[in-house]
Amino acid sequence: MLALSQFSPAKLNLFLAVTGRRADGFHDLVSVAAPLTFGDTLHAEPAATFSLRCDEPGVPLDEGNLILRAARAFREAAPGSAVSGAAFRLEKRIPMGAGLGGGSSNAVAALRLLNRLAGVPAALGPDAQFAAAARLGSDCPLFLHDGPVIMRGRGERLEALPPGAAARIRGRRVLVFKPSFGIATPWAYARLAALAPRSYLPAAEAEARLAAWLSSGTAPLEELLFNTLETPAFGKFLALPVLLERLQREFGLVPRMSGSGSACFALLPAGLDPAPLRRVIREAWGESAFVTEAALA
Repeated sequence: MLALSQFSPAKLNLFLAVTGRRADGFHDLVSVAAPLTFGDTLHAEPAATFSLRCDEPGVPLDEGNLILRAARAFREAAPGSAVSGAAFRLEKRIPMGAGLGGGSSNAVAALRLLNRLAGVPAALGPDAQFAAAARLGSDCPLFLHDGPVIMRGRGERLEALPPGAAARIRGRRVLVFKPSFGIATPWAYARLAALAPRSYLPAAEAEARLAAWLSSGTAPLEELLFNTLETPAFGKFLALPVLLERLQREFGLVPRMSGSGSACFALLPAGLDPAPLRRVIREAWGESAFVTEAALA
């Protein structure tokens, strides 16, 4: 029986400017996001129906999971496919409620696995895969790209970074850390909207900041880092800014929150031993804090 596996990477929002709320309730944004070398692994083998198992308690195994919603989207987009079902098994490493895109990445991994199970020619071409991913969630399409991208609109308008800019991102070491609590994305955006208009970064300013970094040619990645959603998150969850300020003060880093949080990250200079940072993080947030080192892909 054919069994396939697909790496499902986490992502970081290196630059996330939320520029305003749209009439449809979504928010417009300008963001630079990059996948990590750290993530989940999704396995699949043919079956009569779609099912899901996971090694992490608390992960929903019903239609509340984007993996099974992706399977349904695949079946709707490719009704003539030979794939009638699949038994999925998820090795979960990306923490939930973190702003690392775990659920969205898992959904795209499921689409890719089902396309591979369908054989050659692929049941879904690139455009059809993109359309299915976009219907599943704003963050999903970025995981169809194997590298850093610029996201616009609600996240569905994607543009690959110029090679020179991508080279300033790829391979950078990063320490990712998260407290025991998560932050719900709907809450973060609702709170941001409640603080409007001062909570948003105007679109022209967001584009100018991004353009300045892209055109510089040599500006380090640290100069790009920004996240509008830190405003609502830091206002309620004081443990986040307190630790980030300490890491900046004691180690000279530029730590930031990813997405809607609660995961944060710090770019690691070459040769820096992350062990002292790990000690400070666990001292501040307790032994239950999630901490891992990875690289931007």
